[in-house]
Amino acid sequence: MKVAIIHDWLTTSRGGEKCLEVFCELFPDADIYTLLHIPGACSGKIEKMKIHTSFIQRFPFLAEKYRSYLPFFPFAIERFNLKGYDLVISSSHCVAKGIIPPPDALHICYIYTPMRYIWDMFDDYFGEEKTGTTARNLISSISSFLRVWDVSSSSRVDRFIAISNHVRKRVEKYYRREAEILYPPADTRFFEPGGEKGDYFLVVSSLVPYKRVELAVEACNRLQRPLLVIGAGPEGKRLRSLARFSGIKFLGHQGDEALKRYYQSCRALIFPGEEDFGIVPVEAMACGRPVIAYGRGGALETVISPGSGRPITGIHFMEQDTESLIKAIGEFEKMEKEFNPAAIRGHAQSFDRDQFKQKLDGLIRKFLGQWQEGKRADVSEAKSGI
Repeated sequence: MKVAIIHDWLTTSRGGEKCLEVFCELFPDADIYTLLHIPGACSGKIEKMKIHTSFIQRFPFLAEKYRSYLPFFPFAIERFNLKGYDLVISSSHCVAKGIIPPPDALHICYIYTPMRYIWDMFDDYFGEEKTGTTARNLISSISSFLRVWDVSSSSRVDRFIAISNHVRKRVEKYYRREAEILYPPADTRFFEPGGEKGDYFLVVSSLVPYKRVELAVEACNRLQRPLLVIGAGPEGKRLRSLARFSGIKFLGHQGDEALKRYYQSCRALIFPGEEDFGIVPVEAMACGRPVIAYGRGGALETVISPGSGRPITGIHFMEQDTESLIKAIGEFEKMEKEFNPAAIRGHAQSFDRDQFKQKLDGLIRKFLGQWQEGKRADVSEAKSGI
């Protein structure tokens, strides 16, 4: 088969790119189509593939400002010519699933989320306090067009695979489509227990509004608990100004080796945002450390709280505010000795990369078999009509 892999953009190496690596391993001769590519930004497995970019690649200030070109993305993704491909796999959190596939090709979409900034998180990104009234009204008009396009282009997908049950429900809500569930992979071979436990709580996150890192900062301010924050982003300056307790430190971006050491030594990871899946809690659990997570989104599927009848791996707080998080930290401290690092790691290994690869391969083979059987049935029906 001739295979095309569609990925929104190649500007970093995060969770979506870890999944893309597996697609590249399954189909090493495939072509990658993407809106833009910053050379060297991804792993060698991706960089060695044949990569095709859109006209967005020629826009100025690409590395820093590419998200500002969002209104152009639907037009750019539709400009790609996929004639001659038998299988199209889109890896989509923005517009990749809107590619126009050849009529005789099977299009499978591995979807991280419907575009969150035009659907349920519009106010988190574009609230008046963040953008102002005039800018919000302009963005709202653009988002109306994008929502219409997002729904209509979903019909170009033959099969959806969602990264979590949370995303599956959103695919059903916005697109009226069914989806299989396949959790993204975590590198549980690399992230493993080790070292001595420290006295600090840990946040690992991009410093952007919807991650709600300020909840962890405010909670540790009031409790006078040491907190290390790993990550960078536009919220960094504001969050630093909120840190009144001297034990709250902002460490910026950290490499994988340093990140692993911080995971291994923390008392617990604090995960205050609502994520579609959330690979960070799984990495922390792979290192044997418990998680204090907001009880919505993917964290309900990855973090096992008390009362489930299964070995506990963390605690959920059910209101996304400082008081609820403070209460959860208190509950954690009362039962801290009950957390078993080996059991926590054992749970994280259910998200192992090898299992993801095997399950993904099985789903693609199943969908191809169903697709080919359907085409044979169409041919048989046409002959009968003749």
